[in-house]
Amino acid sequence: MPALTDLLFYGFAGLALLFGFLCVANPLSRNPVTSAMFLVLTICSLAGLFVLLNAFFLAAVQVLVYAGAVMVLFLFVIMLLDLKEEERRKLNKVALGAGTVAVAVIAGILIRAVTSAKPAADKLVEGTTKPLGRILFTEYLLPFEILSLLLLVAMVGVILLSKKELK
Repeated sequence: MPALTDLLFYGFAGLALLFGFLCVANPLSRNPVTSAMFLVLTICSLAGLFVLLNAFFLAAVQVLVYAGAVMVLFLFVIMLLDLKEEERRKLNKVALGAGTVAVAVIAGILIRAVTSAKPAADKLVEGTTKPLGRILFTEYLLPFEILSLLLLVAMVGVILLSKKELK
């Protein structure tokens, strides 16, 4: 008989996979707001997984920051763009190639960081954020800065998408 934590893990993991698939595929509706709501449910399922790992701080941050603040930003951008089917832009092959190269470089850096990383769990005292911040800003500074650069690129992309094309 599996333990309750095992059942909860499989439940949260299954829900995260299901809601993640529904967020990307979105077979229920063509409305992007529906995808954003499925993303909120995915984030909440991941917070449940963090609770099972006794990472209560990460679970709270997951819900407050990502499901709260970031999703409000996403919904603001979706409402700002107000994309209609006939108003979509043509595919820019140069931008697509540059984006593919950028994703490949970031994926390579991420894979390198994950394979060369030492486990940080033994350095942390459970429930405190001071050691987490110290490790984040000393040993994991490069991935942290790459993430901030990625968020900057996303903001510039939103600005470019919201501009009207001149005819």
